Amino acid sequence: MATEDTVSSNPNHGEKRPKVVVITGPTGSGKSRLAVDLASHFPVEVINADSMQVYSGLDVLTNKIPISEQNGVPHHLLGTVSPTVEFTAKTFRDSAIPIIDAILARNHLPVIVGGTNYYIQALVSQFLLDESMDDMNDSCCLGDLPGVMWSDNSFIAESDSSNDFNYDLLKDIDPIAANRIHPNNHRKINQYISLYARTGVLPSKVFQGEAAEKWGQVDNLRYDCCFICVDASLPVLDRYVEQRVDCMMDAGLLNEVYDIYNLNADYSRGLRQAIGVREFEPLLRTFVLKDIYEREKELTGGSTIEKRETLSNGNLMEWLRSYSDAKSMILMEEAIEKVKVNTRRLVRRQKRMLNRLQMLFGWNIHSVDSTESISSKSDDVWKGQVVESSMKIVNSFLSENGSMSSTCSMSNDTGMKIVQRDLWTQYTCKACGDRVLRGLHEWEQHRQGRGHRKRISSLKRKSQGLNFYETEAGAF
Repeated sequence: MATEDTVSSNPNHGEKRPKVVVITGPTGSGKSRLAVDLASHFPVEVINADSMQVYSGLDVLTNKIPISEQNGVPHHLLGTVSPTVEFTAKTFRDSAIPIIDAILARNHLPVIVGGTNYYIQALVSQFLLDESMDDMNDSCCLGDLPGVMWSDNSFIAESDSSNDFNYDLLKDIDPIAANRIHPNNHRKINQYISLYARTGVLPSKVFQGEAAEKWGQVDNLRYDCCFICVDASLPVLDRYVEQRVDCMMDAGLLNEVYDIYNLNADYSRGLRQAIGVREFEPLLRTFVLKDIYEREKELTGGSTIEKRETLSNGNLMEWLRSYSDAKSMILMEEAIEKVKVNTRRLVRRQKRMLNRLQMLFGWNIHSVDSTESISSKSDDVWKGQVVESSMKIVNSFLSENGSMSSTCSMSNDTGMKIVQRDLWTQYTCKACGDRVLRGLHEWEQHRQGRGHRKRISSLKRKSQGLNFYETEAGAF
């Protein structure tokens, strides 16, 4: 069902694929800065691949690189999308491909920059599994499908009534597909149910066959890719992102969030998905801002627009601190801490995803370490250890006879053997509170994790010698 793309830049067999550079890595590692610095040595044009930076607005919160720091380097898909639009991976791919074509036509080097790895995977892969849901014939009548006795609209309406019901329904319809996704991934669950409702085809059947086998594999990528990962040690990144959140607060992050605040906002769509929006909702719901509104109403004559414009001229965080309301201060400090915690979690998810792309799909990702440059805040260290290393990688990649003429190695830089792809099997770790892991790679990573090993050790001690063992179904 998932078919090969016919979009522009789809390479033909036997033809050279266009060369693109992909700079990825966890948030805070220095990806955007590196892309701009590389433009001093190569004719670079940047395509943003950050799922929140594509939206206009919240420039402080999403940490968009300011125009003053872009140094005249063209940046595409940066702050160009309406914040109310759902900009999916498929939309990103379809938007980015013509831009890459135009950059190549100018004999410039396309550099994809961002930490949203599913955007990057959708762009460089010739196959996008989930697009089959959009490509299915919506006119298909369920009454024409054997065994389906309800109408399309009533089925979907019923399935939307309860998230728990949705997942149970998917398990009944297609347990294989249900095992592939997390029970809390409500959007994906609804997509799978909708796919079955419209077509009568099991989702797990859609994502099988030649397309699924080829999806994401290096020898079937749309482009000849040079993957560079700017990375740093977790302790250094943790400290850096925490400091960055504090700087964002001083720069007016709370004002940005307040300006788009809506009591009935949908935090699962558009720009409001960004870390740093939902976390402040309890604060923005308090009587403190209601009182601010009343005071501003007295000063301005009362319109909501005037209220928001007046507040945005000053730093709302400083105003709240001077207001000295204990409840609001507690809520604000809790929100700031949640933003920091969720950002640290994002860093770990991004690192896991990059490992997954390397281990499961064979992406030859060249890691450049920015740990020392972040710790020392030294421009010289940044240039010597990050920029120069990246220049050598790109130079070799662009060279016809260079050692990187093909980035489609089936092993990573450490020579580690690629783990056989196992994306469907669900593993449950009993020792870690029935935590669900998907795929052999994620399961193996979890087993080797410090937290899991500590729990197993603790359980062994409590059991007074009973043998605890791990199986494919879970850790006991």
